[in-house]
Amino acid sequence: AAPDAGSAGAAGSPSAGAPEDIAEAALAEAHAAHTLEHGRHSPVISPIVRRLAREHGFDASELLGTGPDGLVVRADVEAFITELDEARAGRGTPTAMPSLPDAVATPSAPRAGEQRVPLDRMQRAAAAHFTRSRREIPEATVWMDVDATELLAARRQLNAATGEKFGITALVARFVIAGLRRHPSLNASFDADRNELVLHSGINLGLAAQTPRGLLVPVVHGVERMSLRDLRDAIQARTDQATTGAFPPDALTGGTFTLNNYGTLGVDGSAAIINHPEAAMLGIGRLVERPWVVDGAIAVRTVTELTISFDHRVCDGAEAAAFLTFVAGCIERPISLLADL
Repeated sequence: AAPDAGSAGAAGSPSAGAPEDIAEAALAEAHAAHTLEHGRHSPVISPIVRRLAREHGFDASELLGTGPDGLVVRADVEAFITELDEARAGRGTPTAMPSLPDAVATPSAPRAGEQRVPLDRMQRAAAAHFTRSRREIPEATVWMDVDATELLAARRQLNAATGEKFGITALVARFVIAGLRRHPSLNASFDADRNELVLHSGINLGLAAQTPRGLLVPVVHGVERMSLRDLRDAIQARTDQATTGAFPPDALTGGTFTLNNYGTLGVDGSAAIINHPEAAMLGIGRLVERPWVVDGAIAVRTVTELTISFDHRVCDGAEAAAFLTFVAGCIERPISLLADL
């Protein structure tokens, strides 16, 4: 009697397996190459291939490459992207679906009483942006309470002297600009492909804003060249645009540092998500009256909380703390900034 397929395979002869066995083996090999495995660290042929994978929401090193010693080449990444695209278009099911549930998983049927609200284009872009920031930036946060009583007094004097109105955000923004000149590593970004720190020559200040289109970060460009009055007017223009969510095309790009006045939302602090690819964000909490020790005695003072979230690849905690204490010092003693003007 002729041996069955199982016996032929056990003999170890490549030519002995049935055609369907060979096809299944090839399919299994392709499955392994095109499946993400968290914790896998395959070598990747180039930074360009890594970046291509990141732009499509996955880590190339989690693929099993088809190159020597499992090296991930561009063809591996492109093949995986093709599977993802086919799955999203409903033309097939990628073998890596369990590894990317947020990106390509089939939604479950709604339960009784549930309502599904699809994200619009802007919300999808924001979700992808937040996810990328959390995935790529090793962020840290430091914070401190600050006595803002003298800042409010200085603003009253400034308004009375000029007959104009200057807001707290504009004044703090002016302190931030002076702080970034002293600590330029916070006005920077990290180039992961080249492992380089990019120090920006100009300061483009982002202003986190709640708009009818969701959370956006409009940018005031070239603030290092502005007087306080020019800065105030530019911030006010962005604030006015935020009421409708309609910004000029360049207003949402090119930021190098973000200022987030979340005190307007009634909260004291927040561990904010850094606006990728920036390296840091300064948050201002609400202004509230609290007991505070002044010259050894308890007094009622207006206090706020400052929070700096920063990319730990760009600077260490000492640098971030030095920037924070400088801005805090300007808030507590606004006249101290005169030396830098």
